[in-house]
Amino acid sequence: MDLKPRFTVIGAGHGGKAMAADLAVKGFEVTLFNRTPERINEIALTGEIDLEYSDGSVRSGKLTLVTSNIADALEGADVIMVVVPASGHGDVARKCAGHLRKGQIVVLNPGRTGGALEFRRILDQEGCAEGVIVSEAGTFIFVSRSTGPAQARIFRRKNSVRIAALPSNDTQAVIEVLHKAYLQFIPAKSVLNTSLDNMGTVFHPALTLLNTNWIERTKGDFQFYIDGVTPPISNLLEVIDEERLSVAEALGVKSRSALEWLNDAYSAKGDSIYEAIQANAGYQGLKAPRSIRHRFIFEDVPFSIVPMVMLGRKFGVDMWAMEALAKLAGIMHGRDFFKDGRTMEDMGLDKLNVDGIKRYVMDGVREQAGNGKSSAKIE
Repeated sequence: MDLKPRFTVIGAGHGGKAMAADLAVKGFEVTLFNRTPERINEIALTGEIDLEYSDGSVRSGKLTLVTSNIADALEGADVIMVVVPASGHGDVARKCAGHLRKGQIVVLNPGRTGGALEFRRILDQEGCAEGVIVSEAGTFIFVSRSTGPAQARIFRRKNSVRIAALPSNDTQAVIEVLHKAYLQFIPAKSVLNTSLDNMGTVFHPALTLLNTNWIERTKGDFQFYIDGVTPPISNLLEVIDEERLSVAEALGVKSRSALEWLNDAYSAKGDSIYEAIQANAGYQGLKAPRSIRHRFIFEDVPFSIVPMVMLGRKFGVDMWAMEALAKLAGIMHGRDFFKDGRTMEDMGLDKLNVDGIKRYVMDGVREQAGNGKSSAKIE
């Protein structure tokens, strides 16, 4: 691989435009791919994205290629940064499968719950070339927003972002390449750790649903986290977080609490989620969604909450709060998110017990079926 890896960023939304521009500003060769060409027409005209940083400075990221042709987008890429909602992971995997080559690294930014597992399963089903590394980040590295057709803004960079490959044997190879661009990436033990550290599960659906009236009446004209989290809402977030931690414990995974994550990612401290969020400068100025028909529901319920509930059900964890949120979201949107969401089958875990899941995520070995529990730990 060249001293400077060549990046392809898949997705031209809030995160994808910011990442593509930032990588280009850093001096990397960057291709930007989007499935719908209309979304990138203006970027394609100039080949540039204007990126505003948190200090108010603006830099133009000059891209090598802007395209909606997946074959062209993947040709010559060393790292493919997938920055699309989790609802698009399956479609992106199918589009990429026939064009990926040995040695390329795919990073889901982030994977939500089970993203790398689903992506890998689809690549295998589609007969993708051997030697392609699939990995996932536990969260997106920036707090960023698209501010125009060819503009984006980074509000804050997270202090650290955990990342793991599937299997974990490949994680160090991923880290070594990504560190050429972002030292914030640190290794997680496995994709179970990154998936179960998914904080979108804790924050996004509950805050959106419990602030529905305010969102609809103001079109999101308030600070989503700073104004939207009150002490009673914080209490519910902490119950959801306890369920997430219980699923991790059932799988023998050591996971961080939401309070620990807020401190690690943003240096935000407090005795409760409410206090830590109020102390988080990275959330200042972030407005609420303009509608509850938003990825905080359509992504985080079916692809964060649902697979976590499925894991909890399989291994005997009471998931009443997450189940209630998913059902409430379904009622409000006229959908069955349990039917539409990421399942155990999608992740390739339906026939594996705890020990079998661990062998698969750590070593890539798939052999043991059943529902037995294990006392072994993935620290």
